[in-house]
Amino acid sequence: MSLSTEPEGSVYDLGYRAYEGVRLGRAHAVLSLYWVSFRGIFGLGRHTSSKILPFGLAILVLVPAVIQLTFVALAETVNFDDLISPDDYYEFAQWPLALFVAAVAPELVGRDQRNHTLPLYFSRPLLRGDYVFAKMAALSTALLAMALVPQAVIFTGNAMAVSDPTDYLRDNWRDVFPIVASGAMLSLFWSSIALAIGSQTDRWPLASGGIVAYFAVSWLLGSLLVNSTDDELFRYSLMISGFHVVRAFTLWTFGVTPTPPPPGEDSLAGDLALADVSLYVYALAAAVTVALALIIVHLRYRRMAL
Repeated sequence: MSLSTEPEGSVYDLGYRAYEGVRLGRAHAVLSLYWVSFRGIFGLGRHTSSKILPFGLAILVLVPAVIQLTFVALAETVNFDDLISPDDYYEFAQWPLALFVAAVAPELVGRDQRNHTLPLYFSRPLLRGDYVFAKMAALSTALLAMALVPQAVIFTGNAMAVSDPTDYLRDNWRDVFPIVASGAMLSLFWSSIALAIGSQTDRWPLASGGIVAYFAVSWLLGSLLVNSTDDELFRYSLMISGFHVVRAFTLWTFGVTPTPPPPGEDSLAGDLALADVSLYVYALAAAVTVALALIIVHLRYRRMAL
């Protein structure tokens, strides 16, 4: 039996064809990442258990608005001075909003680290700055929606409760801009802080706990320092508190001067009145904090080994 010397197998030259389809480019990549991230915040497109926490907290944020709307609908006469004013609402809803951002921010950025999908994102054409921008925009949009929807419910309900809604709109339309502006600052400020903390680790419990700790510790520490000492330096201690900074910015946009609360009552506005620092300074501090937090996030991804 002789062995064949003929080569076995075949080689086919199929040639090379360049991609001739539409190249959507960098802007489309950023927009796609933003939309996927926004859907992921609320668990859309994922299993049911992923939707329970974000939607549960969203409903909790609406509770004060629903209670007030019910009261307005059932009352024979309405004294709006006894109701939650637009500049006060965020103080009533601050903890549900803070828990929401603490719950979703670590998962928003941590999942990509755990699943090792960052090399795919950063291959091309998406840049690290684009990634940070898309994640920040998605989280801010979600938080802004949760902040503004209750305000819209209250505003609409109050207008419908009076005999002439046109008169109510004429007297209160100036509140629309402060409502949107303060909601936007709340969203940007808290989202940037949450991403700065949440991006440092891919462990959801650790990152979420760190964000909650920031809100709780900074709030308690700032209030304690202001109320326990007359030192000039500690008047500015409230600037470390996310709750106090957002409250100060809200009062500033509404043109409201904080006043001390009645004896035995504590409030964010009372702390701000005791500190006696211009609300404009808090607005500047908020803008600087957002910028620094985003720089921290960007540096985190620049130095991250992929």
